[in-house]
Amino acid sequence: MKIDSKIGLNLKNFRIKLGLQAKKLASQLNISPSYLNLIENGKRTIDGELLLKICQELRIELSDLKNEQDIDTRNSKIAITKFSKNKDLKNLDLKIGPKVKAFRRQLGLQANKFAEQLGISPSYLNLIEAGKRKIDGNLIIKISKELRIDLSDLTSKKDLNLENDISELLDDQLFEDLDILGPEVKDLVRSNPKIAKALIKLGDNYKQKDHEIVNKVENISGKIIDSRKTSFPGEVISDFLQENRNYFPNLEEFANNIFKKVQKNNRTRYIALCDFLKKDFGITVKDIIPEETKPFSKVYNKENKELLLSDYNSLETKKLHAAAQIAQEGAIDIIEDYLSKFKFPSNESKRLTQIALLNYCGAAILMPYNLFHSECKKLKYDLQLLQNTFATSFEQVAHRVTCLQDPKLPGIPFHFLRVDMAGNISKRFSLSGIEIPRYGGACPRWNVYSAFTRPGVIQAAVSKMTNGEKYVCIAKTVEKGVGRYGQSKSILSIGLGCEAKYAKEFVYTENLDISDKKTEIPIGVSCRTCDRLDCSQRAFPPLHKKFDVDINTRGVSVYVNDN
Repeated sequence: MKIDSKIGLNLKNFRIKLGLQAKKLASQLNISPSYLNLIENGKRTIDGELLLKICQELRIELSDLKNEQDIDTRNSKIAITKFSKNKDLKNLDLKIGPKVKAFRRQLGLQANKFAEQLGISPSYLNLIEAGKRKIDGNLIIKISKELRIDLSDLTSKKDLNLENDISELLDDQLFEDLDILGPEVKDLVRSNPKIAKALIKLGDNYKQKDHEIVNKVENISGKIIDSRKTSFPGEVISDFLQENRNYFPNLEEFANNIFKKVQKNNRTRYIALCDFLKKDFGITVKDIIPEETKPFSKVYNKENKELLLSDYNSLETKKLHAAAQIAQEGAIDIIEDYLSKFKFPSNESKRLTQIALLNYCGAAILMPYNLFHSECKKLKYDLQLLQNTFATSFEQVAHRVTCLQDPKLPGIPFHFLRVDMAGNISKRFSLSGIEIPRYGGACPRWNVYSAFTRPGVIQAAVSKMTNGEKYVCIAKTVEKGVGRYGQSKSILSIGLGCEAKYAKEFVYTENLDISDKKTEIPIGVSCRTCDRLDCSQRAFPPLHKKFDVDINTRGVSVYVNDN
């Protein structure tokens, strides 16, 4: 398709409106800045693939670059067809429909209004969202624009972690004799994602029952027989947050209103929060030292309207508890509305998710969205500076940066995980695209584990997955527990990361050469799902390859030979 000066100029104007530097856009398009300059000045032709890629990056339609009457419809369709060979835009599968519905609900858009914006009937939109109609390239570009999302959010990404979760599940001894390989797992996920999710639910239930039996045996015997227990309710929380992209706009609005009422110096905000609880809800906050035999972090006595907070807690924790109590009193209906849209396997998991949302809202009160987003941009997500600015803990700040997913004012899409020294993952969430294991420990090469070797020090690394995708990952240990002399604290490691393309916006890359392959750390998801055969830290054979033992040959690991 020949690009005239009008289209080139429109392209340039859209880029400038987004505040996007020519060099950065060229990098995203995988072309040189000089070639982009020629395109913007109407001096170079452009093929359909690149044209649609430009539309994707600028979040515009083809018709936005040229008046409708000037567009060669036939060439546009050819362009879409050509592009679809690589980007799956022509034969969009039926799995996209539910994703469209989820993103629409996240924005609070009514189906009728959204259909009107798309220029289609509500009944046709309903068929699309139900997975009963395929979507052509023009419509999917329009959908991505109206929902303010990237095309890749709908097309190029499979259900996050689903393939890996299935692989982990099938790694159980129960399925050992079936010899299920990686390609078979991929076929299942791609062809029957609902069945794959059903298997995950069955696996969760199996793991939970196994966990309960182990607990009973340990209680009776007084001996620890399994130190790697899976916290099933915690996985449900992760799934809930993942489904909502860890962003809850109605809670953000509530939190912002509260912040305006208690807005004082960050270091005196605890007093302000306590005063607000007393004035608006009649709740008295008391700081007390718990009895030796009855430790606690917080206790709310509903009858006496007293919130007891342990003096063993840090001030940051006390503030979060106070803010979460405000959310409990004033935003519980909002929280229940979010919970009602998710199918919980148990009341226990629902209650824990309710607590997670209370803490989410509490953190939003301490770090209101717009102000926090502005500071993140200004400080390039320097977690320690943000911690000081808002007088919060490192973990609170690290978790909060993952919540900046307002389509109108987005932050960097991060992944977050928290692990203990035994390798158990107690919190996990990913918007970066990196896969985090569901049932077991992650790859030992992840710096979230090596952080334990240098407690309290932020470690940054460029991690490269087996599919070639690169991520900037940081990790730091934190202490949890009773803050008094003679009491030992538990040590956890917090991991945070993003795609390498956001490196310039992330302060921790300043001393890293992203382009230097020598600095890359090759990592996987877990040993069973990783296809790196040259890894000396491999603890299990790869699931996708048949494992044969050769007594005369040994590679870098006992599970890998040279044949």
